[in-house]
Amino acid sequence: MPKSRIRKKNDYTPPPARQATNIRLSGSSWIAPIMLALFLIGLAWIVVFYVTDTRLPVEALGNWNIVVGFGFVAAGFGVSTQWK
Repeated sequence: MPKSRIRKKNDYTPPPARQATNIRLSGSSWIAPIMLALFLIGLAWIVVFYVTDTRLPVEALGNWNIVVGFGFVAAGFGVSTQWK
């Protein structure tokens, strides 16, 4: 039985090097401060609610104050999606 030919693969040649490009941290300078502010407001809202034994920030809301605090945190995550 005849031997099959051995096919030689081409040697790997890396693609040409690209020059480094400057990466902007954010599209706008206001995104990061707003994001952090929303995180901190939400955290402070929840902490104040627990520390004051549910009397503050808004007593009429009752346990819905936790939802409001997490709403601020969720809004912070929403803003963080715009951070480039």
